[in-house]
Amino acid sequence: MRTEHHIGLGFGQVRTWHDGLGEFSLQLGRGIAEQAAAWQAEQGVHFHFHLPARWHGHFGRAVNYLATSDLQRWVHWSGQQRFDLWHSLHQHNPFKAPLRTSVRLQTVHDANFLYLKAGRKRERYVRRMRSALRRCDEVITISRYVQDDLRDKVGHAGATRVIYNGVRDLSEVPQEALPNLPGRGFFLHISRLAPSKNVELLLQLASQWPQRQFVLAGGDSPYARSVQDSLLSRQLHNVRLFLDITDAQKAWLYGHCDAFLFPSVAEGFGLPPIEAMHFGKPVFLSRLTSLPEIGGGFATYWDTLEPQAMLTVLASADLLPVLARQAAIAAHARQFNWPDCVAAYLNCYSQRLDLRGYTT
Repeated sequence: MRTEHHIGLGFGQVRTWHDGLGEFSLQLGRGIAEQAAAWQAEQGVHFHFHLPARWHGHFGRAVNYLATSDLQRWVHWSGQQRFDLWHSLHQHNPFKAPLRTSVRLQTVHDANFLYLKAGRKRERYVRRMRSALRRCDEVITISRYVQDDLRDKVGHAGATRVIYNGVRDLSEVPQEALPNLPGRGFFLHISRLAPSKNVELLLQLASQWPQRQFVLAGGDSPYARSVQDSLLSRQLHNVRLFLDITDAQKAWLYGHCDAFLFPSVAEGFGLPPIEAMHFGKPVFLSRLTSLPEIGGGFATYWDTLEPQAMLTVLASADLLPVLARQAAIAAHARQFNWPDCVAAYLNCYSQRLDLRGYTT
């Protein structure tokens, strides 16, 4: 008689699919759902997606859906169903793995609190993460930098592996121009527009280079609206801010910018720079956290995050489109793709369940 296996994926609260964690969860969920029927038929593996009821059915009928509840923050009882493996998709998931789960996996996207918190608050976050990871059989990080942070600064001594995120290639998406923007000649920044992305630093850079057009884009939020207010009060007429843009508009911005600027101070991976690289665009990054690992030798780095020094680097860079260089940048970006990412996670599940000879 064939052994049946049950794998649960904990998505957490899922308010949106449009931020970094949402994009990761959406793409991994889609990739696994596409292969779920084959895994069930060939290996007796059943996938269960644990996420709020409003998203049930979002990934089709090949997977099962489990509802979330506040009680699961403390104890998660799944009735008669026992899980051979439970994978929590990010470290901000407040819900516990079900009782009697055999193997617990945890993806950690960053340890940004190490750089954004200080003193007792930082130590409290360290203790909390160390305690959470101690309950896991294996931790998966999205970069070597995060893996090193967990080992060296959080003190996690358990099993870990690195699986890089995939990044969507938007270069083939039909494009939609944004209003009142030139077809060329602007610097671009796309992110969730949080303080850690150093948006204020980009505004200072724009104020010192009024001849240049700067475009910022990201999701609507209280901080984004404060940036909007700052633009008005400072009369920065060479900066445009767009909120909640579509993929077609994002593709147009990537396709028409002169360069992409990303002076972030806290990144576990960094999706937008790779999105820009798919278009062969010059990318300028800070040297902090994971960005040199992800950008490699295909990005230009700011050693000093100070407006005048950054301006000097930008002004001296060769921004002319050279086909050979564009092709090399785009080839680097294609290394980070969702099929490879999904396959790596499925292989991890296969190894943990000892499904011998079954890898994707």
